[in-house]
Amino acid sequence: MTNAVPTVFPTDDPRLTVVGLDGGPLPPGATQALAGAEVVAGGRRHLAAVPLPDAAERIELGPLEPALAKLTGRPAVVLASGDPGFFGIVRLLRERGHRPRVLPARSSLQLLFARVGRPWDDVAVVRAHGRELGPAVNVCRAAAATALLTAPGAGPAEIGAALDGWARTLVVGEDLGGPDERISVLPAAAAANRDWHPLTVLACLRDPDAVPDRGWLAGGAARPAGWALPEDAFEHRAGMITKAEVRAVALARLAPRPGTLVWDVGAGSGSVAVECARLGAAALAVERRPDDLVRIAANAAGHGVDVRVVPGEAPEALAGLPAPDSVFVGSGGPSVVAAAAAAGPQRIVVALAALDRIAPTHAALGAAGYRVDGVQVAASRLAPLPDGALRLAATNPITILWGVRS
Repeated sequence: MTNAVPTVFPTDDPRLTVVGLDGGPLPPGATQALAGAEVVAGGRRHLAAVPLPDAAERIELGPLEPALAKLTGRPAVVLASGDPGFFGIVRLLRERGHRPRVLPARSSLQLLFARVGRPWDDVAVVRAHGRELGPAVNVCRAAAATALLTAPGAGPAEIGAALDGWARTLVVGEDLGGPDERISVLPAAAAANRDWHPLTVLACLRDPDAVPDRGWLAGGAARPAGWALPEDAFEHRAGMITKAEVRAVALARLAPRPGTLVWDVGAGSGSVAVECARLGAAALAVERRPDDLVRIAANAAGHGVDVRVVPGEAPEALAGLPAPDSVFVGSGGPSVVAAAAAAGPQRIVVALAALDRIAPTHAALGAAGYRVDGVQVAASRLAPLPDGALRLAATNPITILWGVRS
């Protein structure tokens, strides 16, 4: 006995059709849907771009609810950009109980990457519309290749300005498929000083000439197979590195993830910054020693991630840096903790070897409005004895304090 497989997924609203537009011919079936529509909804430029039945009611989309009331129960067409199922109106319709028929066109991202002849299965895609710009920018800072669906106030100029300090190239597509189509390739900093068409989409690339690895998972790099790597996974100065067990706790409290920015202050080898970058966060390492600055860059490159290296000593070196979501303080006293807190992160983690710094650091976090907790990490590792037996070798105990904003 075989199971029957339907050839068409059933729709709750067989008379509601969403048609995608990309500046080319209408997708198959769209002309018939428009000819039979009693109501057609879309943006002003969409309504002007297609032939509409004389008798059809035209609705220029603004607030969605009044438009939906007029669409329900009538042969209707909604016009949208590109593929309406990709960060588009199909989601909004489904959220409100509609299951429309969708006739997609080419998405703006397909067009952009096709225009420049680059594959895009490795690209992380972010949307800036209707949300704060910070998470989208942090993905651009962290990922080797990002595509960004722009919005008013979150276009190429704003993205370019926010990427100050990160070496990135922007590929900007203006009015793709339209009469004013233009493709521009330029350093991110240069994008900040130009006026752009109101309809843009962009790609942000670490190396515009790189051929991405052949992968198996679309949408950006896969997450790493593990974290809290052993110390020998990093170049470091005579054991001056945050030990793996301490890093494991610190990472858990920092919560690095795509869309966030983590500062590693007093970074030393940069092991915490590198681990945060491996987990998808944008990472920034502040360090005063020139030799350690070189090690941080080498460690980041060795793990295939991007860490912005900031020379200087905290707290002075923290001035003017982009606002972090989390901060790890690996060295420095309460004044450094206070300066980090003043930057407004949601989370601060401090590693302390000296007991006399625990109480002042706890007080500094509390005074800055954080809920403070902590733990001492005292690990013992297996080590061989001369006869081949095993013993436990203690590492130096480290106190970890963390603060979370209420």
